[in-house]
Amino acid sequence: MQATRTFRHVMAMHDIHQRRHARLALLAESAGLFAAVLVAVSYSLLLARHTGSVVTIWITNGIVLGALLAVQRSKWPAYLVAAFLGFLAGQHIGHGGLMGQGVALPLALGLTNGVEILTVATVVRHVFPRIADDTRFLLLGRIALGSTLVACVVSALLAATIQRAAHGQPFWITADWWFRAHLLGMVIVGTLTLVALLQRRRMLGRPGRRLLMLRDIVGLTAITAAVFAQSSFPLLFVVFAPLLYVVFQHRFPGLVIGIALISLITTAATALGTGPFQLIVPSTPSRQAMLAQVYLGVLCITALPVALALADRRRLARRVTESESRYRLLADYASDLVMRIARDGSRRYVSPSVHDLLGWEVHEFMPYRAELIHPDDRERVAAAVQQLWETRRPSLTQYRLQRRSGDYIWIEALVRVVPSLDQPGEMELIYTGRDITEAMEAEQALADSEKRLRTITDNVPAVIAHIDAHERYTFVNGYVREVTGGAPEDMVGRTVEEIRGPVLYPVLKPHIERALRGETDTFEYEAEYAGRRHHFQTTYLPATTGNGQPNGFYALTTEITHIKQAEQQLSYLAHYDVLTGIANRRYFSEGINMAVHHAAIANSPLLVMLIDIDHFKQINDTYGHAAGDAVLSEIASRLKASIRKTDLLARLGGDEFVVLCDDIDSQSVAETLAQKITRAMDAPIVTGPHRLKVTLSVGAALCRDAGSVDALMQKADEALYRAKERGRACYELSVTGL
Repeated sequence: MQATRTFRHVMAMHDIHQRRHARLALLAESAGLFAAVLVAVSYSLLLARHTGSVVTIWITNGIVLGALLAVQRSKWPAYLVAAFLGFLAGQHIGHGGLMGQGVALPLALGLTNGVEILTVATVVRHVFPRIADDTRFLLLGRIALGSTLVACVVSALLAATIQRAAHGQPFWITADWWFRAHLLGMVIVGTLTLVALLQRRRMLGRPGRRLLMLRDIVGLTAITAAVFAQSSFPLLFVVFAPLLYVVFQHRFPGLVIGIALISLITTAATALGTGPFQLIVPSTPSRQAMLAQVYLGVLCITALPVALALADRRRLARRVTESESRYRLLADYASDLVMRIARDGSRRYVSPSVHDLLGWEVHEFMPYRAELIHPDDRERVAAAVQQLWETRRPSLTQYRLQRRSGDYIWIEALVRVVPSLDQPGEMELIYTGRDITEAMEAEQALADSEKRLRTITDNVPAVIAHIDAHERYTFVNGYVREVTGGAPEDMVGRTVEEIRGPVLYPVLKPHIERALRGETDTFEYEAEYAGRRHHFQTTYLPATTGNGQPNGFYALTTEITHIKQAEQQLSYLAHYDVLTGIANRRYFSEGINMAVHHAAIANSPLLVMLIDIDHFKQINDTYGHAAGDAVLSEIASRLKASIRKTDLLARLGGDEFVVLCDDIDSQSVAETLAQKITRAMDAPIVTGPHRLKVTLSVGAALCRDAGSVDALMQKADEALYRAKERGRACYELSVTGL
């Protein structure tokens, strides 16, 4: 714990020292900028004051601009304050004190200079947050020059307005000399300051070439001084050649030092009234200053683009060199096989990875060796190469390549046609190959697994399918052929609506929507295929991807037609008499209970007719049970023909039948039905060689309010008893509540 506190204390003290050091460094830099601005302002104003001419080149703003562009934005406030104070102090020295011109004018002009500097600095720093060797210098030059022109125009208009208001100076004359002087100062001195701060020691030339740079600079200075030391010949053009030579030889340091020296000599000579500008007649200080500015501007326009272009060219060359080095480094140390292949198949470069990948040495793999390609793949690889040369489009090919040990590995090769690096005018192949043997083996294992799974699913007696979120089939097993006669491949890619049709799709749609919401759903439906009606049971199971995202649903469909048929058969056996085909006692019991309930609600009458076959036991005993069964079937058929379609006919067991009728509105209708039943047996029943005369005894009960099933059946049973007492082959009707 004590060690931790000690470490934290040490780190805190270290941070304090670092912050203190940074503040001291910023203070020193600001003091240096203050001194530079003070000297520049004093020099410019004193020179103009003692020579009686206007300022030819305004140095101050260029110094401040270059300093701002060379540091972080966090230092700008301190730099600007130091520059402003230096400007006020320089004004005091240059004008012999501020009392003569007041304080307001220097403050206003200082703020105008600040607007000019900040405009250019902000625009350049916005486009180029960092200025270094990899900067696009031509673009930097265009941005800087454009923003400088705008800033100088704005500051010239502001300064002319201030000077006119303060001293009544001509507006356009003031704006003219201010614009020219400031533009030259920003371009020349700003560039000089920025390059000096960025290059630092390199401003003196590259190591080993500093004496040459000194020689060239001295030569340029001597030539410029000689040109401006005389006033007899217009030799200004002589300076251009040595300046461009210095720029070509020494780039930016040569440019800024050369331009700075030429500007210093030009402005000094012009202010002192010497040099070729004296040849202009009439010669005035203002005209000479303007010519000096034009001359320096032409020098900048000539030399600065050359320096920028050389810097850009060097940047691009460095980038190409770095790119080539990086490519070679990657190729030499990549695990993939990298080759450059000529049109005839010979290798111009083979990466060392060929040894780890295939076991061959580089020199062994340089000649073209088609026999190393697996015999089954040679024709395909040759066709791919031919197509590559014809179409010039990248090709991705998988093939087997022989190792030095004799076995084969799978290679995935990406090949492109590119211009040759060392054979101008020729094209070559850039080949990148990687070992995909494990992937191919895994893919083959997966294919085998999928084949086994497909075999299983195709033979499962159910239709298995996957349907995506757009209701399109993505998988269907082969069993679908057994059910619908369709092919799985014809279904994949099509929607459920397209496959199942407009009749069945609305039935499935609600279940599909539930499955897509993530709900499991099991349901049954019917469909017709090949003219047959089929019953199906389907389960929809929501599907998800490996990361748990919804991915449609699975459909498991089994045909249950035989189950439905068995259910129907069981239902038939449970409710119908097997011998006669009419309803049995159970069906009748369900029907009469329901009928009594409805009749009680509607207050409507019900008719029940109990029917017995007279002397049926004698028929069985005399002619046998087969004859008896035939008689029962025939009687059931005749009874069914005698009643209405809405009436319920049932066999209660043995030789007992019953008829239930509703909607009987009168006694006469009930008697008519009973008579039809008894008369249905007028014709004899033929069974084999025998013609049997069979009669029926009928007990009918017509009740409006029977109260219960048992009560209704009791009345019908009593009527049947009376019919038998009367001698059979007749009916008795009991009427209640009508």
